[in-house]
Amino acid sequence: MAIPASVHDYLEHEGVRYDVIAHSATRDAAHTAQAARVPGDRLAKSVVLEDDSGYLMAIIPASHRLDLQAIGRELSRELVLASERELTHLFEDCAPGAVPPLGQAYGIDVVVDRNLADTPDIYFEAGDHLSLIHVSGKDFRRLMADSLQRNISHHL
Repeated sequence: MAIPASVHDYLEHEGVRYDVIAHSATRDAAHTAQAARVPGDRLAKSVVLEDDSGYLMAIIPASHRLDLQAIGRELSRELVLASERELTHLFEDCAPGAVPPLGQAYGIDVVVDRNLADTPDIYFEAGDHLSLIHVSGKDFRRLMADSLQRNISHHL
């Protein structure tokens, strides 16, 4: 599968230069980081949440676990994980479970973990389980500039 059109078009529209890095199929973000030889602290993964107000994409390092209670406190929301069926519907041009951390490209609000704030470069799932997109930390921060920045995870 190629990079989803939504991802490609969004990055092009925002003027972000990126590289694509192939990797073997893996079962989760931590193993993807290992397969691609990328530090887990630099691999951004997305976790899609929902409540009565709608969907929210939380972006955290692959080496971290989302703290659902912390994000609920920080945002005064009662969020739960979105279902696989909902994810398939929201990210139709992506392989199931390969959601790129670009909620903006899909019209979804985003909250970014502060642990990604000073990272020199960022890697993330391209949408197909076989490739990562690599962008500079500066470009990633620019993409996330209008997103909430909070402490929402802790290291595994």
